[in-house]
Amino acid sequence: MQNLLPEPPATLLPVHEEADAALAAAAEQGTDEAYAEVAARFPTYSAAWAALAGRALTAGQVVTAYAYARTGYHRGLDQLRRSGWKGHGPVPWAHTPNRGFLRCLYVLSRAAGEIGEADEAARCAQFLRDCDPAAGDALSSD
Repeated sequence: MQNLLPEPPATLLPVHEEADAALAAAAEQGTDEAYAEVAARFPTYSAAWAALAGRALTAGQVVTAYAYARTGYHRGLDQLRRSGWKGHGPVPWAHTPNRGFLRCLYVLSRAAGEIGEADEAARCAQFLRDCDPAAGDALSSD
């Protein structure tokens, strides 16, 4: 069955230059504390939460990764809604400011799977693909 309604326009989160610069500085330092300072200073900035979640997942701290990713996911949903998103429609990976939210969604899916939340893992993985299949492809190849 073909959908006759047009797809909603892509949602593009705003650039946050100050937070981007702080995250780049944290990456240069390379410590969890540096990333945590960025998340504390810019709590609505999903990219900081995504960095913390990814680092925790890599370190085998699955519950911590889940918590960071869930925080960044919810903060990202808030940002998406403020940017006109109505609960569906594309959130393109190619738009760099969207990547923090999409990374949080990816880590949330992985961490949920590792703690036995198979339904949530599948739902998050599907949501990521619904936002932009390119995001799932890019993140699964990292």
